Amino acid sequence: MADTNGTYCIVSITVGSSDEASALAHTLVRERLAACCNLLPGVRSIYRWQDKIQEDGEVLLLCKTRASLFDHLVARVNELHSYDVPEIIRSDITGASAPYLHWMNESLSDGH
Repeated sequence: MADTNGTYCIVSITVGSSDEASALAHTLVRERLAACCNLLPGVRSIYRWQDKIQEDGEVLLLCKTRASLFDHLVARVNELHSYDVPEIIRSDITGASAPYLHWMNESLSDGH
């Protein structure tokens, strides 16, 4: 397993529908801000919004990218997302297989 030293990350993003999740994932991959996005439907979220407890069905995106692209990915998600305050959480990858990291590097933008 290759040590990534915080170079790569997984970004989790929740969205309100499968259609929005698919459109967002396609955009992020097409624009080379994410090498891959997994869409996990069937997520139930319970949260406080405007001082009320809410419960909604959502789709969770897990987007694999390079840490250096995170700020640009966040800006792009904020442009496209239907929520006022989208969940965008970065988790650094501390290790991954060398072939996977090679594939990610070939799939991602060189930077912005």
